[in-house]
Amino acid sequence: QVQLVESGGGSVQPGGSLRVSCVFSGYTSSSYCMAWFRQVPGKEREGVAIMGSYGTTWYAASVKGRFTISQDKAKNTLYLQMNSLKPEDTAMYYCAADVRYGGSWCPGAVYEYTYWGQGTQVTVSS
Repeated sequence: QVQLVESGGGSVQPGGSLRVSCVFSGYTSSSYCMAWFRQVPGKEREGVAIMGSYGTTWYAASVKGRFTISQDKAKNTLYLQMNSLKPEDTAMYYCAADVRYGGSWCPGAVYEYTYWGQGTQVTVSS
């Protein structure tokens, strides 16, 4: 059974940095897609960053140049390093994964991911 557990959220001032982590387990395939999504109350969940098992990445335009997605395969952990944070980055951040797409290309829509973590709150405020 695939499980995803996020951690590392919290409160930070504008311009600050934060790193959220997602420990994953239960994969039997070496080919997978992993992603970070975020959601604020009353809005749809949106993709922030995606990484395939072959290392390809994608970023939303709003975070490109400020956020970095990475993974430590030895620790089964996905990271999202967030720098130069803005108040509009405030959201619940979710880790997602799927093993159906091969890993060299990964989709960007919420419905295309099967496995989800419980979320970790990130608040950017002065």
